[in-house]
Amino acid sequence: MDGWALPTFILIGSYLLGAIPFGVIVTRAFGAQDPRSIGSGNIGATNVLRTGRKGLAALTLMLDGGKGAVAVLIAEAISPGSGPLAAVGSFLGHVFPVWLRFKGGKGVATLLGITLALHWPTGLVAVAAWLLALLISRRSSIGGMAAAAVTPVASAYFFKVDLTLMFLALALVVVWRHRANIERLIEGTEPRIGGRGQG
Repeated sequence: MDGWALPTFILIGSYLLGAIPFGVIVTRAFGAQDPRSIGSGNIGATNVLRTGRKGLAALTLMLDGGKGAVAVLIAEAISPGSGPLAAVGSFLGHVFPVWLRFKGGKGVATLLGITLALHWPTGLVAVAAWLLALLISRRSSIGGMAAAAVTPVASAYFFKVDLTLMFLALALVVVWRHRANIERLIEGTEPRIGGRGQG
C-alpha cells in the first residue's frame, strides 16, 4: 500500500476493533441484563458490574483493555511506528462505536490497554494510579480520571514526547466523558463501586 492507503487501513481497522461492544456482547452471551438498560446506560465494566455479575465485569474490563492493546500490536507488526495511530483509532472506536449509534464507553480500560502496548512503563504507572484512586475513593469515576490524568504526565517523565500529546488528548476525552460524574462528585451524589446508581 502506498501513500495514505496503509495509514487509512490501520486507522479504520483499529476503529472497528475498538468499536466491538464487549460489555453488550458478554452480558448477552451469559444471560445478564443489558448494561445499556441500567445505571448510566454505559457499556463499560463499571456498568456491567451493576448487573451483579462481578465476573462479567472483570471480563469486560479485560476485553476492552485487550482490544486496544491488540490494535496497537497488530499495527506495529504491519507497519512499525503506526502504533499511536492504531491507539487513537481503537480508543475512538470504543468511545464512539458505529454499531451502537456512537454511544460507547468512557475509554478508561481501552486507554490503559493502548498505554501498556505503546510504552509499558507509562502503562504500569497509569494502572497503579487507577487502582490506588479506586481503592481510596471506592468510586470508579475517580479511578478512571486519575489514570487518564497520570498517563501524559508519566509519558513526559519517561521522555516519550512523541506520545505525550496524544495521551493528553485522549485523557481530555476521558474526562469529558465523565462530565456527569464530575457533577455528581461535586454534589456528593456519586455512587461507590457496587452501587446501582449512575456509572
